[in-house]
Amino acid sequence: MNSSDTDLATSPAVATWYGAAEGPGSTGGACGYGDAVAKAPFASKIAAGGFSLFKSGSGCGACYQVLCSANPACSGRPVTVVITDQCPGGPCDSDSVHFDLSGAAFGAMAKPGQAEALRKAGSIHIQYTRVPCSYPGLHVNFRVDNGSNPNYFATLVEFVNGDGEISAVELGQGSSWAPMQHSWGAVWKLNAPVHGPASIRLTSGVSRKTIVATNVIPAGWRPGATYYSNVNF
Repeated sequence: MNSSDTDLATSPAVATWYGAAEGPGSTGGACGYGDAVAKAPFASKIAAGGFSLFKSGSGCGACYQVLCSANPACSGRPVTVVITDQCPGGPCDSDSVHFDLSGAAFGAMAKPGQAEALRKAGSIHIQYTRVPCSYPGLHVNFRVDNGSNPNYFATLVEFVNGDGEISAVELGQGSSWAPMQHSWGAVWKLNAPVHGPASIRLTSGVSRKTIVATNVIPAGWRPGATYYSNVNF
């Protein structure tokens, strides 16, 4: 992820952290990205969002800059994180905005050599702002869900530039387009036969821009396979 140090208007939030001290939080996660969260471009800089960020899964993929200044260990420099998981219950529901950051992301807000000291604080007040996602050199990927079969098709959508989150997905075969349903996290499904080749049209969550990945799903597609488009927002 690219991180910019531009002066952006920020809002208050509360941040905690979970998982290993230098880790990616979870290698599962309620958005469905799996172990990709520990690898580039996420590189463990992720967050589990409280209800107002996770948004029942529709917030998956959104990018934010977070920073802290209230603790002596805080650097005051922004860190870019992606929503890849859900933080349920407790302060994640009672706080108006709550980031449960990976240990790596929480520590990245600290001054050099102060990451452990900052993590010991456990829960801190931070500032955050929504920023466009940027995955240089990457296009939108479609990872077919393992439960897909000839009469049911589901796919994870990942590496979405700009808004990061998706508001609508449609699947096209020939001249016919069918709306997909939001299944869970960043996964969308269609309860109908998909033979391929098939195209997928995405509508971004905030700007409502659309792109089409033409014939991205080939004939003979396989559950568990990842198919790479040549488009992004």
